Amino acid sequence: MSTPTTSNDAPRSSRWLMALPLVVFAALAAIFWFRLGDGDPSRLPSALIGHPAPQTRLPPLEGLANGGAPVPGLDPSVFKGKVSLVNVWASWCVPCHDEAPLLTELGHDKRLQVVGINYKDSAENARRFLGRYGNPFGVVGVDANGRASIEWGVYGVPETFIVGREGTILYKLVGPVTPDNINTTLRAEIDKALKAGS
Repeated sequence: MSTPTTSNDAPRSSRWLMALPLVVFAALAAIFWFRLGDGDPSRLPSALIGHPAPQTRLPPLEGLANGGAPVPGLDPSVFKGKVSLVNVWASWCVPCHDEAPLLTELGHDKRLQVVGINYKDSAENARRFLGRYGNPFGVVGVDANGRASIEWGVYGVPETFIVGREGTILYKLVGPVTPDNINTTLRAEIDKALKAGS
């Protein structure tokens, strides 16, 4: 007469295989935790630093004007010969509202041009956002489907890039411009870009 098998009789190797995905996940989580250090998202690396800005053309934000003239969309040629601050933003992005007055302040610096990439937004909401805070952008390209932002290596809005006179990405800030990082980091990176090649 045979005895029924129980779950305790299952081979140890099959139990190990069932636990393997959990072990792999824990190992990957530990690697990411230690690689990112203090968890500061603005310290995430960018593979695009030192490379040309993406050559993506984006249409203008419909109905956006400055001084009666329509604000142009993004043409990659705008990066040649000028230091540019490129900000990826959206009206639905809460941190974008916090950083908007600081970007408007940076927009007064005539040594550089401020370029906006409006990410997955409606034209009406984007115009309302700029009407509320002021428009720091001399150029606004609409990235309706998010493809251009992928080419820029965007993790999520807001993100800000500094592009040098040769059209090369020199710096990337992940997350919002804040009163702290605008003075401790961003202005220093802008000054460094302005001095390079001058």
